[in-house]
Amino acid sequence: MSRIAYVNGRYRPQSDASVNIEDRGYQFGDGVYEVVHLYGGRFIDEDRHLGRLERSLREMRLPMPMARDALRLVLREVARRNRVTEGLLYMQVTRGVARRDHAFPNVPVPPALVVTVKRIPPYPASIDRWGGSAITQPDLRWARCDIKTINLLPNCFARQAAREQGAIEAILFDPATGMVTEGAATSFWIVDEQGVIRAPALDHSILPGCTRAALLAELAEAGIVVEQRAFSLEEMRRAREAFLTSATSFVKPIVAIDGAPVGDGTPGPVTRRLFDIFARHVQGALRNAA
Repeated sequence: MSRIAYVNGRYRPQSDASVNIEDRGYQFGDGVYEVVHLYGGRFIDEDRHLGRLERSLREMRLPMPMARDALRLVLREVARRNRVTEGLLYMQVTRGVARRDHAFPNVPVPPALVVTVKRIPPYPASIDRWGGSAITQPDLRWARCDIKTINLLPNCFARQAAREQGAIEAILFDPATGMVTEGAATSFWIVDEQGVIRAPALDHSILPGCTRAALLAELAEAGIVVEQRAFSLEEMRRAREAFLTSATSFVKPIVAIDGAPVGDGTPGPVTRRLFDIFARHVQGALRNAA
């Protein structure tokens, strides 16, 4: 059975779905997106993702394509029609279709909305086979990485470099300062030499990750201290542990960077504890929705 996509008001077989060639997302990358994890038939951290979508749209001077409650119905209908309970739902909003011109259309056009979903393996029960290695790459992205835009070419180059070296992620750094920003498609954390959990503070160079925010909230409730403070490549290389967070990674240990082990080269005790805490967060989302 062909997957079903929502495209500008219609549910279509994904093999037949299309957008206008003058859509500004295709022409200019003039749009934003969100990815939400479905687990047990429920959207994990849905409100955070929809809130970030609204923020990205405001920063891009774009309206929501529909009211939030209506969008929720579309997301659920796409999941239902595709019979997906474990998967990733992708939504993309662009400035719409207009004659090709770099400036915004003189007369605003309706924003375009595309929603798709795909199946993925379920959340892992154990952290032991969940992690992997990473490489470092200079951060070549634009100056507003806090907006989740569809302009991802530098991220693609970084991820491709990681794949070619057998790694699961590229850790980006500012080539002028040597300070770490984030992963090519993830938030990046370390447990430093003193055993302190650290995540770079949010600014225009870092996407405000929804999984990052959810984990921070869980850690605050548990009384676990996290320093949101920048760290350098040198500090990263001396770290006891390192891990990623994202809607697709949840909490994922990084056991080697640029071929050198992080700590003893295995998932560390802090990352293990955070993995368990976030697993309870995911399970709690299902219980609360029941």
